Amino acid sequence: QVQLVEAGGGLVQAGGSLKLSCAASGRAFSSYAMGWFRRAPGKEREFVGAISRSGGTTDYTDSVKGRFAISRDNAKNTSYLQMNSLKHEDTAVYYCAANPVVFLETILTKPTVYAYWGQGTQVTVSS
Repeated sequence: QVQLVEAGGGLVQAGGSLKLSCAASGRAFSSYAMGWFRRAPGKEREFVGAISRSGGTTDYTDSVKGRFAISRDNAKNTSYLQMNSLKHEDTAVYYCAANPVVFLETILTKPTVYAYWGQGTQVTVSS
């Protein structure tokens, strides 16, 4: 089992940047594909992006492509979400998620396949 703790959220002006982190406890972090999701007020949970076990493959929802970047440091058991050029519509609670996968480059984009979730961190972008 793995426990996930997000950090790095806060209040930022439109056009600014934030970097979220997701620290994992437990063993075999490198066995887990990681995902980032968000839930804005009054909206459904939304896929933001995902990264493979190796870190070599990523995928993003169209609205954040070119602005957000996911990375991971398996030695530190941590995944990161770098968010640049933030917009008001990026305001949401951001969650990281993890699930064990067999293949190094597997990407998981659906929230229902993730077994482990963090508690979320609030990101507020002022316009």
